[in-house]
Amino acid sequence: MNILVVNDDGVTAPGILCAARTLSEKHNVVVVAPESEQSAVGHAITLRLPLWVRKLDIKENFEMYAVSGTPADCVKIGLDVVYKDKGIVPDLVVSGINRGENLGTDVVYSGTVSGALEGAIAGVPSIAISVADFVNPIYETAAKFLVQFLEEFDIRLIPRFSALNINVPSIPFEELKGWKLTRQSKRRYEDYFERRVDPYGKDYFWMLGDIVEDDPDPKADYKALKEGYVSVSPINVFLTDENLLEKLEGSYGEGKNFR
Repeated sequence: MNILVVNDDGVTAPGILCAARTLSEKHNVVVVAPESEQSAVGHAITLRLPLWVRKLDIKENFEMYAVSGTPADCVKIGLDVVYKDKGIVPDLVVSGINRGENLGTDVVYSGTVSGALEGAIAGVPSIAISVADFVNPIYETAAKFLVQFLEEFDIRLIPRFSALNINVPSIPFEELKGWKLTRQSKRRYEDYFERRVDPYGKDYFWMLGDIVEDDPDPKADYKALKEGYVSVSPINVFLTDENLLEKLEGSYGEGKNFR
């Protein structure tokens, strides 16, 4: 397959290099990634500044481009410039391998997930993949899993506007129990701000947070990881709460006319 690989940790991050090297053993890979870290930028795109694209001189079995923008920018540039110049439409967009998990409400903030969703908007089957350890991530496990997953999973089942959010336990590949289809959970953070003082005596704040994992759904994404399975969650770009919409229509009909 022709695979566009992006991330939010930056073009030189070990996760994306591991993904590209492993995928390129069996696939045609092009890396288009931010020139600097863009973690937690969400689905931001660059509108009022130019985007610079620089092809890197590397000794790898794939091409690599650094972009002065966000993960979503990289997908746009990758599809509309790099691949278009080649006269090719890629078969797949892979965003990652991210350092740290993207579970529950992480999906809202994640540049990694947004890279996959940008591919989904463009109509290309897309996958976001993360390894669930920020301190000692075993990228090789996630990379090996991804190659194996692509051999057995039909990516044509992923419709436009949808993507797969994959989270892999940071354990040796041989210890993985398998993979489970899961739901984006209600896993979230209770944020708080630590007040600090700079050398000039002025206050500044550092955001911290405690993880809350209290989702009763047995298919919650984080529960699969704790059991030694890879979590595979189908997600999409549309945020309409269908249950709430139906409830509100029961109370207010289609809305209210002012005249």
